[in-house]
Amino acid sequence: MPILADPSVRSFSARPTTTSAPAAVLAGVSVHLPERTVQVADAERALARSSRPGAVPRLPMVSRLTGVQQVHVLPDDWNASDLAVAASATLLAAQGLDVADVDLLIFASASQDMVEPATSHIVAAKLGVRAPVMDVKNACNSVLNAIEVAEALVATGRYATVLVACGEAPSRAVRWDVPDRATYLLSAPGYTMSDAGAAVLVQRAPGRGEGSGPAAGAADRLGSAHGSGACGDRPRGILASAFGAESSHWDVGMLPGGGTAFPRDLDRTYFEIDGSRLRDAFLALGPGVILDALVRAGLTWDDVALVAVHQVAVAYLADVHEALGLPEDRTIVTVAEHGNVASATLPLQLVTALESGRVGPGDVVLLVGLAGGISIGAMAVRL
Repeated sequence: MPILADPSVRSFSARPTTTSAPAAVLAGVSVHLPERTVQVADAERALARSSRPGAVPRLPMVSRLTGVQQVHVLPDDWNASDLAVAASATLLAAQGLDVADVDLLIFASASQDMVEPATSHIVAAKLGVRAPVMDVKNACNSVLNAIEVAEALVATGRYATVLVACGEAPSRAVRWDVPDRATYLLSAPGYTMSDAGAAVLVQRAPGRGEGSGPAAGAADRLGSAHGSGACGDRPRGILASAFGAESSHWDVGMLPGGGTAFPRDLDRTYFEIDGSRLRDAFLALGPGVILDALVRAGLTWDDVALVAVHQVAVAYLADVHEALGLPEDRTIVTVAEHGNVASATLPLQLVTALESGRVGPGDVVLLVGLAGGISIGAMAVRL
């Protein structure tokens, strides 16, 4: 979402500035993208042909306005948990970890398999993880908030290795039966939504806590994979974070069905998003939280190699560049080729940047989350 406006923020929380070494490192990240893809423009044309005259524009307006070319769609027999399992299994294997090394599993996603139980239980059962679990849910900021929770729990010494697993399947809640133009306008933002799985490993920083056991072994593997626990005198890990919300705008983007408000209303089981109101809400919120996280980390923009920001349209990145005073090459575009993958967006951008060589060990990335509700978050991490 765009974030132009007054940089003042009415409500935010941030980790205090500190010169001590980070308590937790972002040890690894993985993404699973379903093989099946759908061209957005083709889907729009098919929708116009099947709908009542005047309900849907005959020209593919969504793809033109957003720049989103295609989206990923999960297999018919998969659920959100399966996407999370696929990404998590890949990540654990890459890190040389067994499921027994996971101290806590957090399922973080706007999607979920069902209202109860928590989807984290289903993910853990499919992976074979026997550890405490919980769900963290905050729309497209779910993964970023889960990393925040994981860092805090690692910092207390409660856990040493936390697996954040994400499975986003918004395609299951996109409406393709559009009776009129008003319904189309509320449904159109959903046509850019895409399915994906992601996994992030948050671990105790090397040198902190116990010097033996599974956690120390994981730290040793991390060190051998990425060099020493610090880059010169610059320690790796989560450097600072800040979060904010303006919850009076909770109704600008909804998936109402299935809760206590609309428990059995099938017509409310689709996304209802007022795109213009959502944009205005973020314009009013401003970039203050993002700038605050940067200051608390003791960084300037010159120190940041990549700004990974939640993306719903290509054009909105220009607003981000202007609001933050960033050159275009400081961000990376994923929404055009992969669509809006909700809270899997930041892991996707990080994986893309790592695989392309845009960032590497020792580089600082700023993870910027924007979500319905509405909320905003920023986290500075040295890889």
